[in-house]
Parts: sequence; C-alpha cells; structure tokens
Amino acid sequence: MLDQLDGACSVPEPSLSFATLGPSYSGHFFSRARRRPVGYTIAYPPGHQRRDALSLIVVLHGYGDDHTSALKGMTPAQAVALRPRLEPMALVTVDGGNGYWTPHPHDDPMAMVREELIPLCQGWGLGRPPQQIKLLGISMGGFGALAMAEADPQLFLGVAAISPAIWTTFGQAQAANDIAFASRAAFERYDVVTHAYRLAGIPLRVAVGRDDPFYPGVDAFLRAAPHVERVAITAGCHTDSFFLSQEPPSLDFLSRYVVHGTSGAVSSD
Repeated sequence: MLDQLDGACSVPEPSLSFATLGPSYSGHFFSRARRRPVGYTIAYPPGHQRRDALSLIVVLHGYGDDHTSALKGMTPAQAVALRPRLEPMALVTVDGGNGYWTPHPHDDPMAMVREELIPLCQGWGLGRPPQQIKLLGISMGGFGALAMAEADPQLFLGVAAISPAIWTTFGQAQAANDIAFASRAAFERYDVVTHAYRLAGIPLRVAVGRDDPFYPGVDAFLRAAPHVERVAITAGCHTDSFFLSQEPPSLDFLSRYVVHGTSGAVSSD
C-alpha cells in the first residue's frame, strides 16, 4: 500500500499499436494430464492463417487467470500483431490451473503443455522442427516458464519471464500459497534457482520491478543462472501495469532475438 501511495508502483502505460489482426481460434480439449477439459486460444500473426508453418510462443498465465486472461491489456491476436512489426510467429494460451504449472496429484499442467498442447499446435503447423517453440510467462506463469525450460531444455528455444513468482525456500512458498507445490520434494524438484544451470544456452529475458515482493527470488535466480541475455530491472511492483509494460519488449525479444539466433551479453532494456 505504501508503495502504491508514494508512486513506487507507478508504471507508464505503453502506447500500443497493432497491425490488422490475424485470425485466432479458441476451443477445448480433454487433458489426460490434468484430468479435466482445458481451454485454449491460438492466434496467428497478420497475413497468416491456419496450417501456416510458424514458430510458436506458449504463454503461461498467472495465478487466478486462465487462457482468456493470460496476457494483460491485449488479446493473443493483438500480441502477435504489435507494431513495430514482430517477426511472424503464432501464440497459444491455455488453462493451467493455480498449481504453479508443476505436477500435483491428479493434475499435471507441465505434462499437459508438453504432451498435449504442443502436439495439438504442431498439428496446425506451429512449432514443428525446424520452427521454434518459446515460452512467455507472467508471475506464476513466469515461474512456470523457467521451470518448464529447466525440465526440458531441448524443447524450448527461448524464455521470457515477467515478474516470475520465485520463492527461495519451501517455507516461504507454503506461507504465501499452500497449494503452489504438492510437497517439499516437489518444491525442491522444480526450484528454478537450484536448477538454473539447466538453462545454459537458452536465450532468456527476465523483467522485474524493484518493489516487487518477488524481487529477492528473482535476484537469486539471476545470480544462479549461467547467462541471461536481457535483464529489465525497473521501477514497479507486482501489478498488471508492470506486466503490460513488459509484454511488448518480451514479445520482441522472443521474435527478433531468438528467431535470428544472435547472442549478446546481459543488458538492461
């Protein structure tokens, strides 16, 4: 509350401009991994249509959200139509529940993404080799994006994490959200700080506000990660306005930086 009152959480809203939107498709499938129907939306960039071969961005939503609200301030179709124009790529959002995208008894959103959602998209021509699959996540989804990439680094060829919700101990996680992890063993298995070394060679962009309560966890991750190409530590808190401000540069990173396979040192943008 003090941060909000003294302006620490004030983040200017970006001026967004979009090209003519491409098509998007929403639907449901029954997830064996999650043991329930899950919704999804697939969006194509301007000038493209279903069955076009494109790279794919999988967007992981935050706590309390679903595939309809995975992005803040824009729809999936708008995200891939941002101006200045991005490299053509498709984007998919999906329902992942509130379990931090890690396996729980009778609910495994991580397996759902890997074994069901991605094959579904590949059936539409998206993310098929040599096309790339990348991850974008916000808050809980930012944690999930890092955890998924660490669990399967050969599958994901780029990650952008906005305000990733990272705890450094199981006790912290339990005190804040007792359903985040199924057990202490699950926390240790998917601790993104401990396993950050697995991200060696994967282009990463991480953004966090200086007054975000998760900043200590993000700082610990950045210290442990072998290499992070883009780091944005700016004014801001764990708020929708900060998330929205970081969506365009994160999408640009996954479009321009990863597609062209360039490399660079850690920098601030």
